[in-house]
Amino acid sequence: MSANTQRLKLPLLRTEKGRRTITGYLFILPFILGFLIWFLLPAAVAVWLTFYDWNMIRDPIFIGLENFKEIFRDKLFLQSLKVTAYYTLVSVPVSLVLSFLVAMLLNSKVRGISVFRTIFYIPSIVPAVANAVLWNFVFNTEFGLINMVLRALGLPKVMWLQKPEWAMPALILMSLWGLGGGVVIYLAGLQGIPETLYEAAEIDGAGRWAKLRYVTVPLISPVMFFNLIMGIIGSFQVFTAGFLITAGGPQNATLFYVLYTYRTGIQYFDMGYAAVLAWILFFIILGLTLFVFKYVGRLVHYETI
Repeated sequence: MSANTQRLKLPLLRTEKGRRTITGYLFILPFILGFLIWFLLPAAVAVWLTFYDWNMIRDPIFIGLENFKEIFRDKLFLQSLKVTAYYTLVSVPVSLVLSFLVAMLLNSKVRGISVFRTIFYIPSIVPAVANAVLWNFVFNTEFGLINMVLRALGLPKVMWLQKPEWAMPALILMSLWGLGGGVVIYLAGLQGIPETLYEAAEIDGAGRWAKLRYVTVPLISPVMFFNLIMGIIGSFQVFTAGFLITAGGPQNATLFYVLYTYRTGIQYFDMGYAAVLAWILFFIILGLTLFVFKYVGRLVHYETI
């Protein structure tokens, strides 16, 4: 092979800019392949499936818009939306407030604070299945830890996972077990606030609450906004707790939207209708995210230099 042919085949390698370009593409290649194979291709197939009736055994049958019409006749669809909305409206605000308060405590400069930070963070990295097994025992009617405490206080036991009115509060309480992830993010934001701002506030006569309101909260608001967005997205994707602990019961009181989508596609072998449910969830999360960005994002304070 001649030198001219080699120069024609490898033109980018002849310059430093070309070599950097190739190196950059090699580094982002795993992401590009992952996006194409694990997101774009499945999304395209899911769009195609919305117009078909397919039970994963026989060949797909084209049925047009029948899967979309089924939405208006499906009572469990509305029930799963109501359950998920209830979980989101309660768990997300409570989680945001509690994780912020815990982060404020863990931001204190006391001896051994790193130990407490570790203790609060560890539950957030425990596998979801292990969490479900643990809390299934905690909520056990006869031998559960919570009912043991209630009996010790002379109070009646509560059928946490057997009564529709108690099942969802139980799962919301369980969700607070994993506050550690949000706490760490809050803690990073709190430690990024310059001490000079607190000193200036003290010189102006600001007390503890004034510093919290006029210094801490405005400067930590971008972190609050991030945790809010991630909390909303995560709450609409809850599956493990409803699947392993309550199986959607009792009386569909914990039938989360993702659990219902799983049942429709995997248990009932209706992949076409499950694809419709999946796309509806995508647009619900997208719409809520855009709504929060438009009406809550304007309240976020971004420090300018």
